[in-house]
Amino acid sequence: MNLKEKARKIKLLAFDVDGVMTDGSITYDENGIEYKTFNAKDGHGLAKMAKNGFITAIVTGRKNGTVDRRATDLRVTEVYQGVKNKLPILEGIMQKYELDFSQVAYMGDDEPDICILEKVAIAACPNDAVDKVQNICNFKAKRNGGKGAVRELCDFIFDAENEQ
Repeated sequence: MNLKEKARKIKLLAFDVDGVMTDGSITYDENGIEYKTFNAKDGHGLAKMAKNGFITAIVTGRKNGTVDRRATDLRVTEVYQGVKNKLPILEGIMQKYELDFSQVAYMGDDEPDICILEKVAIAACPNDAVDKVQNICNFKAKRNGGKGAVRELCDFIFDAENEQ
């Protein structure tokens, strides 16, 4: 089965945050408050997927209030922060919606994402993901994390679905 055929079966798109939805930079102000910068084009892609009936999820190792705000703005269906072992969380989401790995796309950029990327139908990464991740992904975005990689994946799946 080629990648477009796999894309047509996707019901759930899940994403890491740091290095995927952001460029991986972590900025603190003088009071220790953490800030993140998100890409508007990525956001439009995620919102488009949610609007068209796809389940969207964020599964990230860090916890930050700006992620909750961004997820609310984009109508992200499931948000899990502060997660050390991401696979059981994703499996719980899949169980909730009665899905299997053939219906899941996940975009990650670093070693904590590998446990998921090895199982899902579309294992995606930004252009600047670490080599270990790039070596196992079947969808490698041309753009970097926080710079349009999320949008590329959303557009690829959306377009594949609508070509039928």
